[in-house]
Amino acid sequence: MDILYLLIPLSVALVLAILAALWWAVYRGQFESVEQEGERILRDD
Repeated sequence: MDILYLLIPLSVALVLAILAALWWAVYRGQFESVEQEGERILRDD
């Protein structure tokens, strides 16, 4: 039972870190041109 006092805050912190990283990626425009990046591999430069 004592391990839950450690695991629950750690899991909440991990979820918050993941949400912060996702928000940062969306805010910085990481997912703006998904189709263009998928087609980039097909083009011969």
